Amino acid sequence: MGKLTADRIVERALEIGDAEGLDAVTIRRLATDLGVTPMALYWHFKNKEQLLIGMADHLIAGFAVEPGDGRPWPERLREVVLGLVRTLRAHPCAKSVLEEVGQTEVPNFLAVWDETLGLARAAGFSAAESCLITKYLLQSAIAIADAPLHFRSRHSPEEVEEIVRVKRLALQSLPADRYPNLVAMAGPMVQSPPELYDSFGVDLVLAGIEALAAARAPKG
Repeated sequence: MGKLTADRIVERALEIGDAEGLDAVTIRRLATDLGVTPMALYWHFKNKEQLLIGMADHLIAGFAVEPGDGRPWPERLREVVLGLVRTLRAHPCAKSVLEEVGQTEVPNFLAVWDETLGLARAAGFSAAESCLITKYLLQSAIAIADAPLHFRSRHSPEEVEEIVRVKRLALQSLPADRYPNLVAMAGPMVQSPPELYDSFGVDLVLAGIEALAAARAPKG
């Protein structure tokens, strides 16, 4: 069976949350799945609130950027945002987990948040602007990861193919004289490659930040 560790508990909790939703994640359910008594879990997490914090910390640990590695701030900022997008994509319950916890209670989130604030300051933004940038980036990452394009994890390949086909036909059946572009681009509208969707979306958001930073930079 192996030693019961906090990592083992939160990994199983994430598996349950991904498959059945956070409501299914309970101390009793975890104890049953892990073959231990509930008291064994309470040694690591006193309640579900602490468990959720542990789940969030475990999620974010997977994409934390090492501070001070010498790379330009745009490259490091892009890595952070893409890492968050991929984390949210890999775990369907990740968004719900992050929404359930207080951000200041998650050590790995604080580390990423602090690093992102530092990168925004390094780009020349004020403290107030840097705080807003971190909030916009978090919201953008959640929106990119949660887009309808990425419903594949909730359906079989056959179901996905049928959903895409129906959506594409719906657009193609629109009056071409009134909606010529929607009709012509019905295919990529409903089925863009996930890699392109993610990278282009992140680049689009970061391009605005880079453009603002460049406009603020001293001339000459």
